[in-house]
Amino acid sequence: MPKELERDLGLFAVVAISIGAMIGSGIFILPGLALKTAGPAVILAYLLAGVLVLPAALSKAEMATAMPEAGGTYIYIERGMGPLLGTIAGVGTWFSLSFKGALALVGGVPYVLYLFDLPVKPVALALAAVLVLVNLFGAKQTGRLQIAIVAVMLAAMVWFVVGGLPSTDSTYYGGFFDEGSGGLLAATGLVFVSYAGVTKIASVAEEVENPDRNIPLGILGSLCFTTLLYVLIVVVMVGVTPPDLLSDSAVPMIHAAEATLGRLGVIAIIIAAVLALISTANAGILSSSRYPFAMARDKLAPPSLTEIHDEWGTPVRAITLTGAVMLVLIAFVPILQIAKLASAFQIIVFALVNGAVIAFREGDVGEYDPSFESPLYPWTQLVGIAGGFLLIGYMGTIPLVGAVVITAASVLWYVYYARSRVQREGAATDVVRRSVGRKAVAQTKATIETVDGYEVLVAITEETSEGRERTLLRIAADVARENDGSVTVVQFDEVADQVPLQQASETQSPADVEFEERTEPLTEAFDVPVTYGEIVSHDTKRAIANFAAHEDADFLLLERSDDPLYAPIFGTTVEWITRKAPCDVLLVEDRDLNRIDSVTVVTDRGPFDPQKITVANALATEAGGSITLLYPLDDAATETQRETIDEYLAELESLCSVPVNRSIVETDDPERDFVSVTNAGDILVIGTDGGRIRGNLFGRPADRIIDSVDCTAVQVNSKRGGSGPIRRLVERMVF
Repeated sequence: MPKELERDLGLFAVVAISIGAMIGSGIFILPGLALKTAGPAVILAYLLAGVLVLPAALSKAEMATAMPEAGGTYIYIERGMGPLLGTIAGVGTWFSLSFKGALALVGGVPYVLYLFDLPVKPVALALAAVLVLVNLFGAKQTGRLQIAIVAVMLAAMVWFVVGGLPSTDSTYYGGFFDEGSGGLLAATGLVFVSYAGVTKIASVAEEVENPDRNIPLGILGSLCFTTLLYVLIVVVMVGVTPPDLLSDSAVPMIHAAEATLGRLGVIAIIIAAVLALISTANAGILSSSRYPFAMARDKLAPPSLTEIHDEWGTPVRAITLTGAVMLVLIAFVPILQIAKLASAFQIIVFALVNGAVIAFREGDVGEYDPSFESPLYPWTQLVGIAGGFLLIGYMGTIPLVGAVVITAASVLWYVYYARSRVQREGAATDVVRRSVGRKAVAQTKATIETVDGYEVLVAITEETSEGRERTLLRIAADVARENDGSVTVVQFDEVADQVPLQQASETQSPADVEFEERTEPLTEAFDVPVTYGEIVSHDTKRAIANFAAHEDADFLLLERSDDPLYAPIFGTTVEWITRKAPCDVLLVEDRDLNRIDSVTVVTDRGPFDPQKITVANALATEAGGSITLLYPLDDAATETQRETIDEYLAELESLCSVPVNRSIVETDDPERDFVSVTNAGDILVIGTDGGRIRGNLFGRPADRIIDSVDCTAVQVNSKRGGSGPIRRLVERMVF
């Protein structure tokens, strides 16, 4: 029988653990720094920070009851939001904890040295080095010591509040809102990191009895207690100390203690500050080193970070890397910026925690069944996300730039290192995929059910053969007939600039006569209104685009032509018409189309263009044939991705009026595999891809597929409801 952890942590233990994770050196350091920004409203800043932490606390509590065995903010975000955002969360949390540890050392050492005349930074660096060595050598049995440290700190803080409140002077609270809302929000962002430990209990959720009750109550109870304690401490600090002294001091709490508790109180505060320094800094090294270790285990970081020292039993490289970052921060970054960066990264992580809950709830995650659900979902999470990023915007340039740089660096690291090594996705990806699929189906339905008659323009030239004209007209007639429309066939003749158009239009060439003679019987072969004529111009491509606009055409049919050698540099006539035409353009590659029993539709790693489905459905319906929907799927695709895409294809099938075969092609080379499957059909319907510049320089996969198949191909260039570049990128990523 496998070993299981006994659930023996009651509500009091949960509250104690969470309070212990929050109470640290921040309250000894940050009030003075925040006072410069917000004035006496720093009191309200601590209260507001506690309120804005609440959504993340509720979200973490919910995920802890759903996945008690997982533990850790990074794990929840990685599983909920996917490896990319998991990478950002892992790096962000690592940096946040590293900054918090550095803040504890830089801000806490002045309390240690209050009675000694020694330089702060060298002592802080020395203490950091000692703590790194302690973690490297694997000091054990620290649990009871941590409890004792927290108990002493709480006792000193409660004494500070009880002894200081009667001595507060109301004049020190004057000008409470002089710094305005901007100062309040900036200070709130600065002190946000003081509450970072509120979700610590999730890491031991497996050991909590009655977790659906005790975890949320424990987190909420500890957050309320800590917020109240912080607010009261700051009320005392602001109310008993002149603001100039408080804001300019490296040891603001000592000055407040001197004013209220005397020398014994000062000694108690120094002892509490030293304990907080050791506790917070050590926890920062210990906790933050776990993140590169966990990311390496998940293949998001180099495997060397998971190596455990044979003798010491610790992840040496992960701890060393974390220690090196802290030493650099202590040596070169001012304490105010360390505090701001610590809070900024914590805000980002908490925003991702809130997003992870939304991803799990909205995604098709069968195993996600929390016994506690965050109230007022999803508004609680949305407020947490919006409030967090609002704070970052008021914290100044350095935190904002730091957050952007670390986020961008995390994205680049994932793209160039991790993406090829992981084969999983988060619940959020499937949420977005399903949303994109629903929108695509709705657009396709609206397009297919269009009641207005389609006006189809067929543009040919004197070089167009009778066989190709017949194919163009047949395709045009099928598209128009299915939607109660009509067809216009126009032969565009181009004459030299020196020839007057009036004279050219009055002269009928043998080609013109042949066009009329062969087109008249063709119009009678299709049960759809067909008109035909000729247009003479000096510039055929402009004439075609202008006439399509004049006729208010829905579709323009052209012969697809081979690209000349200069095409990569100057483009082609067909490409110009496709870009300038006011309607959808169908480029037809005719390969002796006789009958249509099967229409194959392919897509380029994204939803099917509604117009492609519309054209395919019209062709198959008029010919009494069937449709095959070909979808490329990477060999490494997840089972959830396969199921979602198959459901999407099934919804498309229900919109078509002919039999539909759904074919998901698992491949690492869509061009090769599409060609082998497509050649079994009579006609291929395909879109465009790559963009103009990229396509001209490197060629388009769609063009290469058309050139490789043996059947007739219709290339759809859609302009109605087409996806923009950002949306198209999202579609390709999630599909």
